[in-house]
Amino acid sequence: MRRPIIGIAANEIEDAGAKLYHLPISYTPLGYVKAVQHAGGLPVLLPVGSPELAKEYVTQIDKLILAGGQNVSPTLYGEDILVEEATLSDERDQFELALIEETLAQKKPIFAVCRGLQLVNVALGGSLYQDISHFNQSKIAHMQIPIPREIPTHRIRTEESSILRKIYGKETTVNSFHFQAVKKLARELKITALSEDGVIEGVESKDPMLAFLGVQWHPDFAYDYLEQEMEVFRYVVNKL
Repeated sequence: MRRPIIGIAANEIEDAGAKLYHLPISYTPLGYVKAVQHAGGLPVLLPVGSPELAKEYVTQIDKLILAGGQNVSPTLYGEDILVEEATLSDERDQFELALIEETLAQKKPIFAVCRGLQLVNVALGGSLYQDISHFNQSKIAHMQIPIPREIPTHRIRTEESSILRKIYGKETTVNSFHFQAVKKLARELKITALSEDGVIEGVESKDPMLAFLGVQWHPDFAYDYLEQEMEVFRYVVNKL
């Protein structure tokens, strides 16, 4: 039986450091690749490029994964940039928006992590908090550095009858590496997990014909450490 082909939208960096001779590189965190392989899928990286290429890329894959990374530009949801030193990539935003549009048009599943969840929400008409600390003064650290990436640090509660409830149970603990968060949720989406302080942590589609799952934490950071994080990749590869 043919393995599902899982397209993973890649990122770019201008300087990869001394070990790689300061080369500019196209990359994705290894956790996505390994987890998809362990789940029985065939990962294929989709390098940042012209939005016009999106249709050809999406035609060749079975499902799309949108990974974490830079902040989503506030200009995409009608706001000025309010956060100093915000890390943005207009080229990546535009390419991934085209991937989202084409994947939805071809009715193929999308799994979105952290930035990926935020970008899908914006693509469908939602908005974001540019910096969670501007509205949320809770003691939960949504950027858990220096705690190791695989260690879960705060609790979430999943919604009944959601995909996440089947995988994670009613309550679980997850890692956290984000400054932004969903503010206005797109009409096509529904909340399926919340943190203890009310930050949206899980999102799914209201439309049963649209296979979409988004999480604010990073399963790719802990797929080989926590069974629940490997299980979500198994679901994405084989069931979503």
